Amino acid sequence: MSYKKILVTGGAGFIGFHLCKRLAEQGNVVVGIDNINDYYDVNLKYARLHELGIDRSEAEQFNSKVSSRNYTNLTFVRMNLEDREQLPALFQAESFDAVINLAAQAGVRYSLENPMAYVDSNLVGFVNILECCRHHKIGHLVYASSSSVYGENGKVPFSEEDRVDYPVSLYAATKKANELMAHTYSHLYQVPTTGLRFFTVYGPWGRPDMAPILFASAISEGRPIKVFNNGDMSRDFTYIDDIVNGIIIALENPAKAENIQPYYQVFNIGNGAPVSLMEFIETLESNLGKVADKIMLPMQPGDVPRTWADTEHLSAIGYQSSTSITTGVRDFVEWFGTYTNISN
Repeated sequence: MSYKKILVTGGAGFIGFHLCKRLAEQGNVVVGIDNINDYYDVNLKYARLHELGIDRSEAEQFNSKVSSRNYTNLTFVRMNLEDREQLPALFQAESFDAVINLAAQAGVRYSLENPMAYVDSNLVGFVNILECCRHHKIGHLVYASSSSVYGENGKVPFSEEDRVDYPVSLYAATKKANELMAHTYSHLYQVPTTGLRFFTVYGPWGRPDMAPILFASAISEGRPIKVFNNGDMSRDFTYIDDIVNGIIIALENPAKAENIQPYYQVFNIGNGAPVSLMEFIETLESNLGKVADKIMLPMQPGDVPRTWADTEHLSAIGYQSSTSITTGVRDFVEWFGTYTNISN
């Protein structure tokens, strides 16, 4: 890998945790940052950091660099992206080669209730990242976009060439805004940027507000699960290991000056094979050894009936999603008992 010192924002998050671990194991110098907000259980976030060798009592302090006990090349700093003093100071002190921005206020439905959290993190925080990348001559910025930018796109599979002008949630709108801002910085300042439109990531250490843990918890405890749009939904479920592989491939292949849009590119990163929600639930039931009590409900505001990634462009530079839903759900359920212990 050509980048030896990498900043990973959202390092205590689901994808960020797995990515920090992989990059450190590959020998890169990795600095993870995260504000560890309470959008979901912070105990899970600190448990991820513990797996990385980061002590909770030290990590709880803001703007203090913590060294990993497990990896000599990994450190962590609790920090807000929108902090216009501390973030530039970190860039100045560390001299990063590349940045992978995974930090964001997540969740489609929560964006209906708390829009300002999305403005602060996903808009103000992202501009702060762009400014730091510009002024510190970062070699490549890879950032998380989302499949939600496609909105209610009727054409499948979703392609990067499709129009994404009609987001149906504020969360999706902030991700589209990120792509627009990145394009501007690539155009004006020649900052190489790569946006990754993630499609329904799942696996061990996943977010407890997402369907896999919500469903697994309810099924295990004998509680009913909520099935929206009466189960007539499908998602391009993508296993976390495939996602991490894709991020690293994208990192190693920045957009070139001779691109149609110089220094700027966006990729879908998904499985490329959608699974119906009911099939996903049945696979969970099989692995848990219990049948779910299902409450069928209408579609929720901001939600979409299906997602399906066309991954041709990312595949052209080496990406391949190889984990089946059967294998992925099995591995998730094997880990799930560990999460149950963490959360209780």
